[in-house]
Amino acid sequence: MENNKISVTSDNIFPIIKRFLYSDQEIFLRELVSNATDAILKLKILEKVKEIDEVINDNLLKIKIKINKKNNTIHIIDNGIGMTKEEVEKYINKIAFSGAEEFIQKYQDNASSIIGHFGLGFYSSFMVAKKVIIITQSYIKNSYTVLWSCEGTPKFSMVETEKRERGTEIILFINEDSKEFLEYNRILKLLHKYCKFMPIPIFLFSEEEKEIRINNIDPIWKKNPIHLSDKDYLNFYHELYPKHLEEALFWAHLNIDHPFHLTGILYFPKIENKMNVQKGRIHLYKNQVYITDNLKGIVPDFLSLLKGIIDSPDIPLNVSRSNFQLNTSVKNISKYIIRKIADKLNSMFKKDRKNFQKKWEYIKIIIEYGMISTKNFFDKANNFFIYLTINGEFFTLEELKEKVKNSQKNKDEKIVFLYTSDKEKQYSYIKEAEKRSYEVLILNSPLTAHLIQKLEITHKDISFVRVDSDHIDKLIDNKKEKYYSELSEKEKEDLKNFINKNLIKEYEFSVKLENLSKIDPPFLIIIPEFIRRMREISTLGKDIIKHDKEKFYQLIVNTNHILMKKILMEPCNTIKKELIQEALNFTLLSNNLLKGKNLIIFISKKIEDLTNQSKSIV
Repeated sequence: MENNKISVTSDNIFPIIKRFLYSDQEIFLRELVSNATDAILKLKILEKVKEIDEVINDNLLKIKIKINKKNNTIHIIDNGIGMTKEEVEKYINKIAFSGAEEFIQKYQDNASSIIGHFGLGFYSSFMVAKKVIIITQSYIKNSYTVLWSCEGTPKFSMVETEKRERGTEIILFINEDSKEFLEYNRILKLLHKYCKFMPIPIFLFSEEEKEIRINNIDPIWKKNPIHLSDKDYLNFYHELYPKHLEEALFWAHLNIDHPFHLTGILYFPKIENKMNVQKGRIHLYKNQVYITDNLKGIVPDFLSLLKGIIDSPDIPLNVSRSNFQLNTSVKNISKYIIRKIADKLNSMFKKDRKNFQKKWEYIKIIIEYGMISTKNFFDKANNFFIYLTINGEFFTLEELKEKVKNSQKNKDEKIVFLYTSDKEKQYSYIKEAEKRSYEVLILNSPLTAHLIQKLEITHKDISFVRVDSDHIDKLIDNKKEKYYSELSEKEKEDLKNFINKNLIKEYEFSVKLENLSKIDPPFLIIIPEFIRRMREISTLGKDIIKHDKEKFYQLIVNTNHILMKKILMEPCNTIKKELIQEALNFTLLSNNLLKGKNLIIFISKKIEDLTNQSKSIV
């Protein structure tokens, strides 16, 4: 057996780097500015460990970006550590040999802020440039200034040149098809995207040599929370999202050193009671360098509705530093974020419940989403998830159970929580519940069906039912008066058959006879809780064809209403049909189901009746 090494040469690696390593050409700017930042950070570290004689004035350390449209060039200039000729040969001429990685290994106790790792970032410049020049002067005394030039092939030139100040200048000669990057506003936008919080001052120069400061080198997520005020957090929120006019409701400051390093701030914005909200608002940084806003795997899906920043040097990135790799540390970070948010919400609830309740309308959908999707969060959220009643009171689940346990139970002895999804549409049903002094909750989220399903599975002693899912006395077993029908079985059968035959054809209601009180309406229209809930769960996020709803409705016929006796005793089938239709129309109207042609016919008849009454009076 013959053992050999696979050979990779610059002839075949260059096209791969230029075309496939980075998904977006614009990444070149982040990579080159990151390299410039590292160069200055290295200089500061060498000063700290006393390996440099020069006294460094931090106020003079900076990175400059200049655009020269006349020459089709972009210049990235730093006054950092610089490179000797030997270092250029080592770090530039050898692809994927990382000077940053070597520096980190040598000064590991002081180099945690260094950005680079893979030794490929510089070569991203060839995605947009037909030629690249490096002019660099090392901090080392008596070293020469080096000029390196390459046109995107394995061939390069390197010469010693006229002495310069310490630092490095990268000059990109932009390709014809990449001239968008010679536009000032394009570069400004990219610098704000990728370099807004890099730790070294960055300045962009216009052609008139006017400079603009790009970045905030000391963002508040790097600071100790005890030194920050609410105003600091709100100001930073508007720095992150200058176009967002509303204030954040509250925030959680992330700060952990073990078993991983992570800092950041997550903001709760106002979120309406809907699911079609924009995601991708949390940004991932590594050592203050923007990486991505696709945090699937780090931030659980329900928290992707939040805004803010997460910064961690421990998140493993892919070679292009455009995304991260999922591993155990990432999963642990995700668990920490969930716990931190849950603890923050719980603390707010306990510390100032009234204020928490004021914010509830805007945050409840995030909490609901978390409860149905993430078990760890569900277990914690049960302590601070609150239920609003139609009377404007808030209760936790345990408080609710204690309040209604003696008055709201079903035949299976489960505690019944009545709820409404629409106070206007379900008004008559709510009034029937109020007559009996029952509590009615307001649960009107698109996630309600999922949440109550999970709650019932977890808490075996409770049951949620919407107030219009049956007659109130069928939903709650009040152990009081039971009603018996005055109709014989034969009369019931005849009544049911006649109603079935004379229903408006457009409606596909199933008919069910119930023994209700004489003062209850002749008809009720309901969708049984189980059927409606399963349908809502299966159709979440999908368009529902409205006319299909009728297939799920039940028409409850009150056998004890006086109208039913009258119908049975009426010899004329036409009059029978008119009696049924009249009562049914009123029931349909009260449920917002009488529409189109049938509504016009009903209104026309009522107007005609009024006209006839007026004539008789005259």
